[in-house]
This record gives sequence, C-alpha cells and structure tokens, in this order.
Amino acid sequence: MKKVGLIMGSDSDLPVVQKAADKLKDLGVPYEAHIYSAHRTPVQAKAFAESAEAEGFGALICFAGKAAHLAGAIAANTCLPVIGVPVKSSTLDGLDALLSTVQMPSGIPVATVAIDGAANAAILAAQIIAVGEPELAARLKADRAKAAENVLAKDKALEL
Repeated sequence: MKKVGLIMGSDSDLPVVQKAADKLKDLGVPYEAHIYSAHRTPVQAKAFAESAEAEGFGALICFAGKAAHLAGAIAANTCLPVIGVPVKSSTLDGLDALLSTVQMPSGIPVATVAIDGAANAAILAAQIIAVGEPELAARLKADRAKAAENVLAKDKALEL
C-alpha cells in the first residue's frame, strides 16, 4: 500500500498533525511525518517532493499556518495529490493560512480542507489511496457506517 506523507512547516503544527496521524493509524494507512519549511528549508522541501513518488508515497498532506506556502511549494515539485491543511495561528485565526493554501495558480492544484481539518485530510488521502486498495476502501466504508451509527445513537438518546 502507498503511504501518506505528513509534512509540517514547524513543530508547532504537531498537535494538528497528530490528528491526521491518529486517523491514518485507525484506517491502517502507513505514513511518515517530516518537518520542512517552504521558506527556511526550500531545498530540502523540494528534494522531498521530487522523490516522494519513488519513495512510495501516494498522497501528501501539508500543514502550515500564517503564510502557508508549504502545500504550494510541495505541489509545485510533484504530481502526487497534495492536500493542504491551514493551521490556525494567533494571526487572523488561520484565515490567512486558509487563503494562502486554497488560492493556487492553474496547473498546480492543492486540495484544501478546513482550518485545522487534519482528520478530514487524512480521510481524503486514504480515499485517494483506496482507489487501488479494496481492503482500505472497505475500512473507509466501515468507518463511515460507524460514524452514522454514532449519530443515530445520539438521536435516540436525545431528550429535550
């Protein structure tokens, strides 16, 4: 099975990244986490992106706050699917990161989830990989069914 790359711009993003890692673990999807900065380590970030496909990655999730150029910098250097997670910071509550992540030029797409939307990013990456992995697709369907059961149980228990 292809693995997912979790790339954060700073270790301050780790609490958000951990939510994606936890979801990928739950789904049985292998992953690797790295810290690369689009601004402070652009050479290393580019090298990682350029070699990711050959290293067995099937999708990359990039986490960054503020200027949030990491997902775009990675996407510019690979044809693998890149998912951007804008990370909430003290500056503008993450709106700056959201806009930086979602506003990509034509030809260099970055799928973008909600601010701090790490779990959804992990699910999306798993769905991309599941196209060629029927067992993973079945786990995703079971996960969705379990979520529906939880909602229906809450509905049944609701008292006003």
